[in-house]
Amino acid sequence: MPRPAPIASVLSSLLAAPALVLGLAGCAGEVPMTPAENANDPACADVIVRLPQTLAGLEKRTTNAQSTGAWGDPVGVQLICGETPSGPTTDDCVSVNDVDWIIDRSQAPLYRFEAYGRTPGLAVYVDAERASGTDAVASLGSIAKVLPQERACTSLIDTLDLD
Repeated sequence: MPRPAPIASVLSSLLAAPALVLGLAGCAGEVPMTPAENANDPACADVIVRLPQTLAGLEKRTTNAQSTGAWGDPVGVQLICGETPSGPTTDDCVSVNDVDWIIDRSQAPLYRFEAYGRTPGLAVYVDAERASGTDAVASLGSIAKVLPQERACTSLIDTLDLD
């Protein structure tokens, strides 16, 4: 008659199984993210299917949230489509390849770039210690252009009546 396995052996097997599953899940490289309020907007699907495999020298990663993208290991760039677009702001706004980007530097070296005036909203978060924000927004500009533009950046000179 076979001898029953010692309880310690059974317990160690039971404890090892979840550790193996967690270890394999870690190998999958999925980046945990939170979807934006309007992530289910069909325009976001048009953005996501166009995301590049490489961005600012970083390889694309799988994410766990709709209408998001991530690059790098550790992550250096994240993209979220479906955010509520910002209204007028005093934050810097630059035009790169005919796309206006608001730059939020308040959390440096983590920068937030928003494709200004685009609906639904598109935000790109860049860790400047891992990637170039300029490279990221320059590469994503053609993708941002698929979103309808409802407003554009203005400068002080645009608002002055010099006549």
